[in-house]
Amino acid sequence: MNIPRSKLLSLTGWGNYPRESSPSYRPEKSHELLQVVRSAPEPSLISRGFGRSYGDAALNGADGGTRGGGVILHTRLCRMIAFDSSTGLLEAEAGVSLADILTTFVPRGWFLPVTPGTKFVTLGGAVAADVHGKNHHRDGSFSEFVTAIQLLSATGNVLNCSREENADIFRATIGGLGLTGAILRVTMRLLPVQSAHIKVDYERAADLDAALSLFGTGDDRYHYSVAWIDCLASGSSLGRSVLIRGNHAPIDELPLKLRNAPLEFRAPRTKHVPVYMPSWILNARSVKLFNSLFYRKHHTTSKIINYDKFFYPLDRLSHWNRMYGRRGFVQYQALFPHATARAGLIELLERLSQSRRASFLAVLKTMGKASDGLISFPYPGQTLALDLPNTGPDLLTFLDELDGIVIKHGGRVYLAKDSRTSPSAVSTMYPALADFKRIKARLDPANRFSSSLARRLKFTEHA
Repeated sequence: MNIPRSKLLSLTGWGNYPRESSPSYRPEKSHELLQVVRSAPEPSLISRGFGRSYGDAALNGADGGTRGGGVILHTRLCRMIAFDSSTGLLEAEAGVSLADILTTFVPRGWFLPVTPGTKFVTLGGAVAADVHGKNHHRDGSFSEFVTAIQLLSATGNVLNCSREENADIFRATIGGLGLTGAILRVTMRLLPVQSAHIKVDYERAADLDAALSLFGTGDDRYHYSVAWIDCLASGSSLGRSVLIRGNHAPIDELPLKLRNAPLEFRAPRTKHVPVYMPSWILNARSVKLFNSLFYRKHHTTSKIINYDKFFYPLDRLSHWNRMYGRRGFVQYQALFPHATARAGLIELLERLSQSRRASFLAVLKTMGKASDGLISFPYPGQTLALDLPNTGPDLLTFLDELDGIVIKHGGRVYLAKDSRTSPSAVSTMYPALADFKRIKARLDPANRFSSSLARRLKFTEHA
């Protein structure tokens, strides 16, 4: 078999930190992907979609004295295979994007059952990160709607995995960050909808307690629920928020001008950040001003808006990650169980406010049932996501401190967004990690599938 051709690419996560170079392969057919897995000369490989995970989960460069590996780019393995309109079951290759699914199926009355904050994610990436969205409190994570996965193992075998067949590999693959093999195909259930619009309610909360109370007393009325939170607020305003909650709008609740074509809307014009912005633009003063304006603007009100504006506001600004400058940023997402969520969030928010570190984007939401995935992120509780400009070693030291707060309150961080957590912290946060390692060792004893994250967190060391 011929050695497949690669191209050396400089790659990074969406946070633009870290940046690593790897030989990269772009197969267009399944047999080409098999050839890469069997014959690529690099010691390890990792799959990559659109690169929207924030850290090093889809990187495979050299790490200290460790030889790096190769990267498999899946975006040309993007064919939709079959759709059953009676059940909503879609079978597609792992490189199909959520954007392609929306473009194809919303006009037919079907929507994604779970979506993260960007539609530029592949199906394989959504499974590997077990993404969650604004409806986790009600519907759980992406894997809840996945019925089958076709996986290419390190030995070149194709495994059919589901909750009934190869169930242990299925549980290791959802949320498994691509370490069990290359996902070839995914079968999932879509959600029937009457329109392409969301009926949204906005409601201000004066502090964290008010926000948590509104979540607790009102979320059962909403399919989708999330809060923007002011992480620079302190004192009596600590945790002040704007809750943004909504439901799919039925036809009879649409304005008259939308009822004739309820599944259509005019796509917004995408704006572009052409260059990396100076790092000083997003500082505590500018973010504090933005937060004050945002909070004042959003009174209690209701609107009907299209799904793109509700779910993907940042997708309207291409390369928005360049706003953080060339040094990039780190997204830090913590999850606390319900029993300790209030105390954990207060301690974390107080420390963040004291540090004067400006998170331009900060999101708080309620999480529902735990995922089946062995190292999937979600379980019942409250989660807070922060975007923090990369200021170098001092930021990493500060985030280690936040890890200590999270562990103290029985929480965890989201590995698909991580780029610096320690192996000891992760082993505490993820009690099923040893089970994951055992399945990984049995399936891939030579660690053909590895990544910078896996080596950093020692996931490829046998339990």
